[in-house]
Amino acid sequence: MTKLTLSTHPYLLGFDQLERLVERTAKSGQDGYPPYNIEQTSENSYRITLAVAGFAEGDIEVTVEDNQLVIRGRQRDDVDNSVFIHRGIASRQFQKSFVMADGVEVGAATMENGLLHIDLSRTVPDAVVTRIEINKT
Repeated sequence: MTKLTLSTHPYLLGFDQLERLVERTAKSGQDGYPPYNIEQTSENSYRITLAVAGFAEGDIEVTVEDNQLVIRGRQRDDVDNSVFIHRGIASRQFQKSFVMADGVEVGAATMENGLLHIDLSRTVPDAVVTRIEINKT
């Protein structure tokens, strides 16, 4: 029995890149830090919220690289040379990546009460019908 994939199915032409994207995303193996939510705020808009308590706006970098939304956080080292009796609040760095479909654009990024909100919107292209002329040979 032959296994059909997106790139080998006879009715799905040109989807081999999508299949590679799904495989890459499945293998990324990101841990759960920081925790996040993805919320659909309307038919064509979304909001990603990351819990980034202890991070300042300057500690976080939000970029779009190759249709991926990449969020990096790195807290600055303590400059006051504090001596901790107990240190239960970790200051670890993180990187979260979200693959975005074509037509999805990043809007605003805001910080509020230890939460980083990133708004996304999707533009839906108009349906296009193109007539192809048949040439005589």
